[in-house]
Amino acid sequence: MIHNKRPVTHNTNVKIVDAPEGHQGEGFMAMQLSKVVGMARKNSIWPLPFATSCCGIEFMATMGSTYDLARFGSERLAFTPRQCDLLMVMGTISKKMAPVLRQVYIQMAEPRWVIAVGACASSGGIFDTYSVLQGIDEVIPVDVYVPGCPPRPEAIIDGIMRIQELVETESVRRRSSDEYQQLLTSYGIK
Repeated sequence: MIHNKRPVTHNTNVKIVDAPEGHQGEGFMAMQLSKVVGMARKNSIWPLPFATSCCGIEFMATMGSTYDLARFGSERLAFTPRQCDLLMVMGTISKKMAPVLRQVYIQMAEPRWVIAVGACASSGGIFDTYSVLQGIDEVIPVDVYVPGCPPRPEAIIDGIMRIQELVETESVRRRSSDEYQQLLTSYGIK
């Protein structure tokens, strides 16, 4: 019987990091609830794609295997607002579509976030006409703007990462704050 014994080599490229802040002891670690909730929310965002034109095609590429948005915890797309917490508005929004977009936003449960993807959703794009909404921030509050016409999948991923930073650092009580309530009131949302 032959045994292949290889000498044990230690990998010097392994970097040991310190444990996160918190109280540690034998078999337990305690930390702030808001940090745990932020970390959980950050890595489990459920997007609702609201795509009306060419930016939606770029989003489809972002969800594909080449760019793989699923690695950011956004694998499950839902097309019902009651199960989503991230509204991704992509493409041209006409003024007739604005009440529908607003209704979708209102149906989403708190906490909810919004990304305006592309020039049309952000500012109306090249369509400076009477029938096109000149930015979705006229009807709903926007957290992150992704520039481009259409934006590349890398830009959409960057927008998702910025939302993740916002979600992770946001206070658990921010949504019940007076400032947030005033923001919703300014949009006519109760």
